[in-house]
Amino acid sequence: MRKTQLVALVAGLTLAGSAAADLQLAQAQGCLGCHTVDKKLVGPGWKDVANKYRGDAGAEAKLVKKVREGGKGNWGEIVQPPNTTTSDADLKTLVKFILALK
Repeated sequence: MRKTQLVALVAGLTLAGSAAADLQLAQAQGCLGCHTVDKKLVGPGWKDVANKYRGDAGAEAKLVKKVREGGKGNWGEIVQPPNTTTSDADLKTLVKFILALK
């Protein structure tokens, strides 16, 4: 195996581990009760969210605020309840994870 292939493999495994940790955080915070990564459940699939906000420099701040305060109307009439218990750091981690999905 060439060095560049090995570096790519290690990077991929590191990202996979990070994604698994982010999904565990999402599960612990109750996000997966309404969302999935790739399809609509109660709320939108996170890949759809990532696609909607791709290229929006202010997306992270907007989504952190939306998750914290809740709301409705962006994805239909289903209410996104406010999330007042998740730390700011964990919210940012989750939003970054969502926005990185392809």
